[in-house]
Amino acid sequence: DPQKTAFLLRKQWTLYSVTPLYRFSNAHLRDYARLLSAFIAAEKQKGLAGGGGAFKCFFSPSQLSSRSPASPKNSEEKLIWSGWFCCVSGDDLSENVAEDFTCLPLFLANGAECYTSIVGSWFQKTFDCCFRHLAISPLNLSWMAAMWTGCKVDKTTSAMELVFSVPCLPQPLDISYAIHPEDAKALWDTVQKTPGEITQEEVDVFMDCLYSHFHRHFKIHLSATKLVKVSTAIASAHCDGIIKFLQSQYLTGVLMLLTELAISQIQ
Repeated sequence: DPQKTAFLLRKQWTLYSVTPLYRFSNAHLRDYARLLSAFIAAEKQKGLAGGGGAFKCFFSPSQLSSRSPASPKNSEEKLIWSGWFCCVSGDDLSENVAEDFTCLPLFLANGAECYTSIVGSWFQKTFDCCFRHLAISPLNLSWMAAMWTGCKVDKTTSAMELVFSVPCLPQPLDISYAIHPEDAKALWDTVQKTPGEITQEEVDVFMDCLYSHFHRHFKIHLSATKLVKVSTAIASAHCDGIIKFLQSQYLTGVLMLLTELAISQIQ
């Protein structure tokens, strides 16, 4: 769906893994929207939801949005929070759960964390599931760097950027390492043995070559630091579980990878 794809692009999404939902049904989405709206209104009265006006919630099979209308009744409603359930190539997980459960292991949230907390709380109470922040390990970030470097895009002027956190310092210190996309792609092409397939050895060699180049110029061992962020023309990802999709043609592949990470956390 081009419209939904465009909605996902170039926004900052926070990742969560979700255990299977008990007795969730697409046939009752309108009822869920009404119940969630009431739940948010109740939380607002407790002072747990900010913003003025009444809140409205909208469901679709893959999107949940919360809108807060402006003061005049006829004024345009403002989108203040969005959430997406996702399961791309998660068939193995679906086959291994009981009949009354629905598997949507990956959840993406865009908006204030207070709304994410409220929506997650409602889903957990209503469908007996569990939301957990989905962090991305340095190992998975290095895989993303290698895979996305190897992807072809029509036009790109942005460099591939790797951000490393230096441990054991009194004050936080990050090191940003930018590589021209054509140079990164040329390096990956010399490392990858079989097009379309990636091994851990190839990822390790790719990263080691980048580390050696950096050390040759700056005398800093990046292998002693922690990779915390990867930015490419395809997407950017942070170890805290924050993602930004930048290319529509690779959206499904990125969501597939994130779904696998979510499934590995809940199994």
